[in-house]
Amino acid sequence: MKILYVNKFFFIKGGAETVLFQERDAMAQAGHQIIDFSMQHPENAPSEWSEFFVHNVDYHGSHSLWDKVQAGKDFIYNSRAVEKFNALLLAEKPDVVHFHNIYHQLTPALIGVAKRFGCKTVLTAHDYKIVCPSYTMLREGKVCELCLTGSVFNAYKHRCQEGERGKSLLLSLEAFWQKIARNYQMLDVIVAPSEFMRQTLLRKLPESRIEVIVNGIDTASTPGDTPGDYFLYIGRLSREKGVATLAEAHQKMQESLPLKIAGDGLLFDDLRARYPKPEFLGYQQQGEGLNALIRNARAVIVPSEYYENCSMSVLEAMAFGRPVVGGNIGGIPEQIRDGQDGRLFTPGDAGALATILDQLVRDPEQAREMGQSARLRLEQKYSLSQHMQALQALYLQLNGQTL
Repeated sequence: MKILYVNKFFFIKGGAETVLFQERDAMAQAGHQIIDFSMQHPENAPSEWSEFFVHNVDYHGSHSLWDKVQAGKDFIYNSRAVEKFNALLLAEKPDVVHFHNIYHQLTPALIGVAKRFGCKTVLTAHDYKIVCPSYTMLREGKVCELCLTGSVFNAYKHRCQEGERGKSLLLSLEAFWQKIARNYQMLDVIVAPSEFMRQTLLRKLPESRIEVIVNGIDTASTPGDTPGDYFLYIGRLSREKGVATLAEAHQKMQESLPLKIAGDGLLFDDLRARYPKPEFLGYQQQGEGLNALIRNARAVIVPSEYYENCSMSVLEAMAFGRPVVGGNIGGIPEQIRDGQDGRLFTPGDAGALATILDQLVRDPEQAREMGQSARLRLEQKYSLSQHMQALQALYLQLNGQTL
């Protein structure tokens, strides 16, 4: 079977790319022919299909007025990406086209192109872009569903993109165009990594086929065999991630255990200035150094205050036999069973989080047992092999075959 993977970045930039390369490599090992489509970029991984990649689209640099006009058009419908994609489909005629992160730079216009070629089409919803013009379902740091329940022009009304009217208007116009073009409705299947994501998307696309295939992770890693002597946060330092709540909770603790914060972002300097107790490690690349950080932690804290999907941070902790303390929001409660694999708390409640952290300091054996349970749950539900088996079965079913 020929499978074409489409993603705007062809290097590890975030969770979407991690999943993309996992799937791409596993399907190649299973004997399927893999084809790539993406943007050109100096950091790209090698691909024999790179001649078809569209030029890199950067919306963040300084541009002339004409460049801004062209960028605004490409933001909604990238004609050059459509042309390159059309040429690739003409040359290779894949059986399945699997879209990942295509918004803004490549644009969902590619979905219609694939359908015109008779390809089966799949899109993994790594975020809430389909229902929220600004991806996150957040406004001023709080959960927001206005564009899901009402007009997409709420993004413009509330200046959801960096507080700027112009950028926010472009987001609303793009979302309005998708409503007219009905690109998402053309998809054969949308893959939701959590049931929460599936139910959210169904509110916008009630007639669409949306299947839950949870993210997976390699189970070859060796779990930690000690309770661990610090708490750990891994991820972006931004308001919706709840890192300030975690730092506040750490200050409120009655017991003493270090907190390590691994990540970078807009709040790095502000958090470090306001909270002197945690150790701010900055961004940590994937590898043995990060693995050791996770393996030796008492617990990994995921204090999100927005609708997480299927958190890779949770899965990474589970892989190393570490319990997770997570915000009771979005897809996190599907991953963590409170009191079994970790603990859940009300997002934003620093006092409740501090109480849980104190309990884990006082009872390291409980932390170790929950970590063991988390590892077992990973093996039973979130292994990479199970993810790939479910995905391959979907591809085959779409093409009238079975495993």
